[in-house]
Amino acid sequence: MNHRKIYRTNQKEIVLKYMEEHPQEHFTAVDLYSVLKQQGHRIGLTTIYRHLDRLVDEGIVIKSIVDESTPACFELSGHRSSQKSSCYHCKCIQCGKLIHLHCDEITKLENHILEDHGFKVLPERTVFFGICSACVEKRETEAGL
Repeated sequence: MNHRKIYRTNQKEIVLKYMEEHPQEHFTAVDLYSVLKQQGHRIGLTTIYRHLDRLVDEGIVIKSIVDESTPACFELSGHRSSQKSSCYHCKCIQCGKLIHLHCDEITKLENHILEDHGFKVLPERTVFFGICSACVEKRETEAGL
């Protein structure tokens, strides 16, 4: 059990408030830094990383790591947002595009794997690699299809 004290600071509240205002979105630390800076908040990137890590430790935010070449994404955990389905990630092997996928059909598969195969899938660590529609279209155009 984590006995670390949960505490609030003004900067932490700014980060959390923005995420609560955008509950269906995922952010990298750099995304948050950019948008908060544009809004006039004086908060450093290192501070944002620190607060995100604390929010993860507190179970308020989920950290998703797609692969070693993609920055970690952060989102509110299900109990803090209106999300009902788990979030999976799709990564295009052509252009590197990352798609955040909330889909009840995949949640059904997640439940099937647990119930019928005794294996708990971790959505925040699950990535589907493939080719996005833009890259498929580009390939078809280049091939003259």
